[in-house]
Amino acid sequence: MSTCDNLRPVKTSLTGIKPTHLPHLGNYLGAIRPALSLVEHYRTLYFIADYHALTTVRDADALRGYVRDVAATWLACGLDPDRTLLYRQSDVPEVFELTWVLSCLLATGQLERGHAYKDALARGESPNAGIFNYPILMAADILLYDTDVVPIGKDQKQHLELTRDVAARLNHLYGEGTLVVPEARISNAPLVPGTDGEKMSKSKGNGIPLFEPPKKLRKVIMGIKTTSEALEDPKTAEGSTVYELYRLIAPDRAPEMEQKLEAGGYGWGHAKEDLFEAIEAEIEPKREAYLAIRADEDGLDAILHAGAERARAIAHRTIGRVRSAVGIE
Repeated sequence: MSTCDNLRPVKTSLTGIKPTHLPHLGNYLGAIRPALSLVEHYRTLYFIADYHALTTVRDADALRGYVRDVAATWLACGLDPDRTLLYRQSDVPEVFELTWVLSCLLATGQLERGHAYKDALARGESPNAGIFNYPILMAADILLYDTDVVPIGKDQKQHLELTRDVAARLNHLYGEGTLVVPEARISNAPLVPGTDGEKMSKSKGNGIPLFEPPKKLRKVIMGIKTTSEALEDPKTAEGSTVYELYRLIAPDRAPEMEQKLEAGGYGWGHAKEDLFEAIEAEIEPKREAYLAIRADEDGLDAILHAGAERARAIAHRTIGRVRSAVGIE
């Protein structure tokens, strides 16, 4: 039996990945790299949240492609399916049964306070029911796998608070220990700036592609916005997009770049070239691995199905406890 299948006393950490776009450098530095480090300390599960993606993705072929893109990216970046679980959310249908049970314990007022729902209303939109119910499905994603720890950013605290609340409510009504009440692990993942200096995001169009060919990668990096000092003038490294990205990708060499910029005679073009070389050194072997993994769709699907089989074994035990507790035999 794999150590991944030994449920206790090792604590379980769960990470969800929404497949709505091709991964970019911000995903790698801000999410993938930090999340993969958890395998040293927890029993880890990573799932691709394809049903969550349906709130915005309306192209079936695109969704299938994004799922495989995400899976191949995480595998290429070091996820070892023998040490952890990687699976599609949709391959574990028990999540929907638990979603219904949880929905019967939550007040609509709690869902009306959801950030995504409120933000959509504030923009004058008419949000779909999926966005309204999103927090319940997210809670089920977490609680179905006896998750002890959920790594989250500060902006995701509301979701976990709702998850903890509904788990505690079910336990109070139907028996303590029916569900594991998870704890938050507030992530120290960095905010990764995009080419315009704002947070890197697909929706803002400021992303740096992760696995595009070197020529395209270099072109994008050379387009990063900078100030316009003369070559010989000193430049402020702190807060500049080029330097902040370099510090994330090559922290050991960042002080040297800072000194060069502040001394003058070293332009932003030189800094961008150094940034390109640092990113390429980090990404090139992962790009080669990604292209090979992504090309073998049957092999990729086999990894996801194998992960789902192991995930379903956990889900089956949890939903069995819940069904018995609430009186459904």
